[in-house]
Amino acid sequence: MAYIVVALLGMAGGAFCVFIILEARRKRLRELREEHRARSQTLEIASQAYSAKRAAFETELAQFKAAEAALASSVVPYRELQEENAIVKRDLHNLELHVRKLKLDQELQSKTQESLDLKVKDLGARYLKENVKWLGSSLNAHNFASCKQRLQDVIDRCRGIGFDVPAPYESQLHTELREEYQRVVRAAFEREEQARIKAQIREEQLRQREVDRELAQLEREREAINVALEKALADARGQYSEEVERLKARLAEAEEKKRAVSQAQLTKAGHVYVISNIGSFGDGVFKVGLTRRLDPHDRVKELGSASVPFPFDVHMMISCKDAPTLECALHRKLFKLRINKANPRKEFFKTDIATIASVVKEHHGEIDYIADAEALQYRQSLEMSDEDQQFVESVYAGLDDDGDALAEDV
Repeated sequence: MAYIVVALLGMAGGAFCVFIILEARRKRLRELREEHRARSQTLEIASQAYSAKRAAFETELAQFKAAEAALASSVVPYRELQEENAIVKRDLHNLELHVRKLKLDQELQSKTQESLDLKVKDLGARYLKENVKWLGSSLNAHNFASCKQRLQDVIDRCRGIGFDVPAPYESQLHTELREEYQRVVRAAFEREEQARIKAQIREEQLRQREVDRELAQLEREREAINVALEKALADARGQYSEEVERLKARLAEAEEKKRAVSQAQLTKAGHVYVISNIGSFGDGVFKVGLTRRLDPHDRVKELGSASVPFPFDVHMMISCKDAPTLECALHRKLFKLRINKANPRKEFFKTDIATIASVVKEHHGEIDYIADAEALQYRQSLEMSDEDQQFVESVYAGLDDDGDALAEDV
């Protein structure tokens, strides 16, 4: 019994030991499994990393092979390099020769350009000098503006061909042109003054003849009045009568008129006239002049002679003791209204009659004037029919034929 118990205890102890051993082994097995699982995961991660590195390596290998192939395709054989080097050396030699040739050509061109510059300078200087000389010789009292523009054109042409005209020299040329114009105007003024003096002398001679005729007529009239007065006194036998007084008054009037005519020769008395010619110069153009004729309308008739197609119309005929002063005052006031600005000697003005009347009023006083020009022949010419014109021409043609016939008879 005890043996059985011991046996059972031994079996129980052995079973317990086996159980403990088996538990230890199972624990170890579980640890090994866990370790195996961890290693499997590590291997899986390592495998994935390896796959990625392999793919990257294969990509880099493909790139390397492509680069290698590209490098292999770009490799030039040594013989080709030698041939290319020889070609480069030959091209460099030719290029050096070409550069030397270009340098020589440039030096030759520079010398040629210097020669051309000298010729251009000489030609430009001569051209400018000749034109300045020609402008100086062609300059007159009425073409300063056109000569100035021609001088500027010449300077611009010189600069256009490469001849430099400095600004100070250009200013000097314009100054010399102005000075030459002043000399020309002074010379022209002297010539015109001489011509004016001669014309004045001729007009004075004509006026003197008129005065002499008037004085002779007055002297004859005075003598006739004296004879009539003596006869009237003789008939009155010492008694005064109405006829005697009338003759004495006529004698005194003749003496006064004679003194007035004689005095007019020694004074500046005359007539300042304002006239227009619409048919010749258009509306609003007036001539302001001076005459010392005894009959001032004779001067107007002279101005409306064959030089203009129509006669002048008189707007004002101002009799004054100092006619030159009034004429000068009118010309100064109307200076900016001159038609001919290049020649101030011309007495034509673009204005209206009221403006002229205001100037006359300022320097002379109130006067009567005709505002509207009659322009009879001009207006008749505008309104005349072709039939009337032919008739008038036929009448004048007949007069011309008669005149020729009379001339032949003479």
